[in-house]
Amino acid sequence: MGIDSVIVWLIVGAIAGWLAGLVVKGAGFGLLGNIVIGIIGAVVAGWLLPQLGVRLGTGIVSAIINSAIGGVIVLVVLSLIRRA
Repeated sequence: MGIDSVIVWLIVGAIAGWLAGLVVKGAGFGLLGNIVIGIIGAVVAGWLLPQLGVRLGTGIVSAIINSAIGGVIVLVVLSLIRRA
């Protein structure tokens, strides 16, 4: 894995985490937190969406959408854990 792949992961993670933070109000974690949420969301969506039969295509836009969906799932779970 090259440095360019890591940079793409960070950019996709940041955008996806930011989008997920917009959808789930009050759950933003700043720039680094959003990157982490976006990357974790990408892993969650990469596993969960194919299990549900959802395929959004290929490319960077699809990766951002998948990661944002996973990020929303992660943020909702985290907000439920915080309340408990």
